[in-house]
Amino acid sequence: MRKMGRQEKKRNVAGGSRAATFKAKKFTEEKTTNTPQTLLIRKLVDPETTKYFTEISNVIEGTEIDLEQRSAICGNALEEARGKELELATDYIISHTMQTLLEGCSCDQLCSFLQSSAKKFSHIAMDRSGSHVAESALKSLAMHLQDDDTYSLVGETLTALCQEIVVNVSDVMCNSYGSHVLRRLLCFCKGVSVDTPEFHSTKPSVVLAERLNLRPSKLEGNNLQQRQSFPDQLTFLISEMLNPLRVDIATIQLNPYSSLVLQTALKLLAGNEPELLRIIPILLGCSADKDLEGNLIEAGKKILHLVEENAYSHLMEVILAESPDGLYNQIFTKVFKASLFKMSSHPYANFVVQALVSHARSREHVKVIWEELGTKFKVLFEMGKSGVVAALLAASQRLRVHEHEFCQAISDAVHNADEPSVSIIPRILFLDNYFSSNVKDNWNWPNGVKMQVLGSLILQSIFKFPSEYIKVYIVAIVSLEVNHVLEVSKDPTGNRVIEAFLNSNASSKQKRKLIIKLQGHFGELSVHPSGSFIIDKCFTASNISLRETIVSELLLVQTELSKTKQGPYLLKKLDLERFARRPEQWRSSQASKVSTYKDFQAAFGTKETQSSRSSNFLADSSHKSQPETLKGMRNEINTFFSSGSPFLAHQGSTKNKRSFNKRVTESNGFPKDGVADDSFRRKTKKIKIRNG
Repeated sequence: MRKMGRQEKKRNVAGGSRAATFKAKKFTEEKTTNTPQTLLIRKLVDPETTKYFTEISNVIEGTEIDLEQRSAICGNALEEARGKELELATDYIISHTMQTLLEGCSCDQLCSFLQSSAKKFSHIAMDRSGSHVAESALKSLAMHLQDDDTYSLVGETLTALCQEIVVNVSDVMCNSYGSHVLRRLLCFCKGVSVDTPEFHSTKPSVVLAERLNLRPSKLEGNNLQQRQSFPDQLTFLISEMLNPLRVDIATIQLNPYSSLVLQTALKLLAGNEPELLRIIPILLGCSADKDLEGNLIEAGKKILHLVEENAYSHLMEVILAESPDGLYNQIFTKVFKASLFKMSSHPYANFVVQALVSHARSREHVKVIWEELGTKFKVLFEMGKSGVVAALLAASQRLRVHEHEFCQAISDAVHNADEPSVSIIPRILFLDNYFSSNVKDNWNWPNGVKMQVLGSLILQSIFKFPSEYIKVYIVAIVSLEVNHVLEVSKDPTGNRVIEAFLNSNASSKQKRKLIIKLQGHFGELSVHPSGSFIIDKCFTASNISLRETIVSELLLVQTELSKTKQGPYLLKKLDLERFARRPEQWRSSQASKVSTYKDFQAAFGTKETQSSRSSNFLADSSHKSQPETLKGMRNEINTFFSSGSPFLAHQGSTKNKRSFNKRVTESNGFPKDGVADDSFRRKTKKIKIRNG
């Protein structure tokens, strides 16, 4: 995945009314030239005005005043600012007061200020202090949109801003301050907030997790709409941003700030196929007077050069993500095909390959990529381009093509046939350390070296494959030495691999082989911030005897465990109190749970068999149980899974749990991941009613 440390570490309309039609203002030839606008010299704020706004600042920030009085004070102060908006907004001290005034005034007063300053808005936006004032004004404007009566006035204000800002839109796009304001303006027109995670740079590990199918994409479903939008203004603004009469396309392709603006625009147009088909060819450098196929062939060499530039590589990633299927296929076949290995070897272009793979539309695309890169995995690992391999692995899994071949190719890349398979796990966990070693034949488990996130994510993805494809990995992980299993379990990156294995389709016997190696360390792990999640998975995968061993060890640290974050959950899940007081009753309860779970799997299949069945599998008579059996199973399964999923707690988010509840409701069946919740209990209740 894209490593932080490059340049991005620093950067880490319906018209005035609902019924009105937005009409683009006719600009004179003077306004449509590409000549940079003359630098505007800002006047200093006169002493009298400075004194006035200092007094206003003391009033609104230093005393308690009611909202109505505050709004009146802010409105009067903004009226005093008329004609001096640029000077005041760009003054380092007074700009803070202006932000407060814009946040506290009424919608009418706010719109009046913006319309009055529209002709100078772009200059305000490109100033270090003024950009904050501009963004505060747009934030405040968004808040006022909660009142439907303000839509018409806000629309008129947006129209004025858009018509003026496009006069020198290229300067604004390429400005470090102006680009942020323009992105907020674009998002405002769409009806979304630029402050949401969708439009902020994300940790590389999170992006890679999405590409590896380990978590849903933030933009999945294109469900971004939050408030009323202004589609005509949005279309107009984006069109003028890419108008060759206003901007030099070659410049905005390579500028890091304009690249961010264009990425935002593409994300906002997600799903709008006509607009995407119109603007993406422009960003690719295609000529308007030629057909797309001929354009791409002609522009291919230039594009291959452009993706080696940092800013354009980011832009191309979003282009590939948002392109309609037909356009993606054209870009894939006419531009990138036969150049994938060269791109994968480049510091920036390799991220374009990752995006190309992650957004592959068909099995045929993956097959073509496999033909070019399938024999190059070891070379890619040696060059530090592991993200390309990881993306290919995920695409293979997502589209179910060459699954066994991909898994085999990764194992072949990290170890030879005459070497023990146990070496596979540590070499992937310490990818960079292993492949940077000059003595690979004598490489051993490194001490004090941090496990690599990328390696962990690759192994997590591998353990999601059917067990028949990953036998060598199963043998490798259960063959680890005790001290290494313990180290991986305690590592916040490595422990996810252990969890993934215990959640995999590997046999219970193989899982217990690994769990037994932690015997004597269960108490130690339970109070460890990362190890506590392993205890939960181990307990679920264990037989009665091994469960008793785990609980016995946890009893010795019960007091300390109760004080940890996950402690109360573990104490309840493992039922330590009952074990301490009535061990025989605890054993009977656990035996019943294990037996019930086995019956559940026999009746409805494992995760592996479930994936191939119809979602409405309860309606399939071949898998129905007798009413008496279901009635008994219902209570036991509810008890067995009543404490929920520790992995969700590990993520610190309820989003996955909500989506899980939805899947259960839609499937009319039992939870696929063995987690009980209210929807599960409602379903079992319905089963009882149906069966009388």
